Amino acid sequence: MEPAHTPSVNQESTSNMSTTQQKVGRRELHYSNLEDVIVDAENLAAGPVLTSGDWTFGQILEHLAVTFDYSIDGFPFRGPWFLRKIVAPFLKNRFLTKPMPSGFKLPKNAGALKPGEVSVEEGLAHLKRAIGRFETETPNADHPVFGKMAQQEWVSLGLRHCELHLSFVSPAESQD
Repeated sequence: MEPAHTPSVNQESTSNMSTTQQKVGRRELHYSNLEDVIVDAENLAAGPVLTSGDWTFGQILEHLAVTFDYSIDGFPFRGPWFLRKIVAPFLKNRFLTKPMPSGFKLPKNAGALKPGEVSVEEGLAHLKRAIGRFETETPNADHPVFGKMAQQEWVSLGLRHCELHLSFVSPAESQD
């Protein structure tokens, strides 16, 4: 199936390659719809990849899948009250419309979002199931920071979240 739009992808290079972990520059991504996410993930999974950051490609896919599932089933944690009530109203629109910043460390109570070891195949299969479910079921859960969100807000947040995490994965052959 062809995506409505090809995801926009730009490569950043880095001379900071690590031999102990696969480190590469991050891609700049903009997804227009959830099909773009699946197409990009499938294309990456079709060949060798390099990752930057602390997670493997399989873990990234699993993390994204779990967050789509939690948007329907409910998150097993909530952000601190001051973040939900004071900070979130100022940040919500930015997180829905602009690229998410990297470097955020999940709080201890959000451990359910930290994936264990998972293969790329398992993570991709879970992501495809979770997105399929997300497209057919209404996400009714409260976001742990932003609270109640409309369907289109969930979609926008999911796209920005996927852009952030999949930007850490690059095809190995493009890193010559």
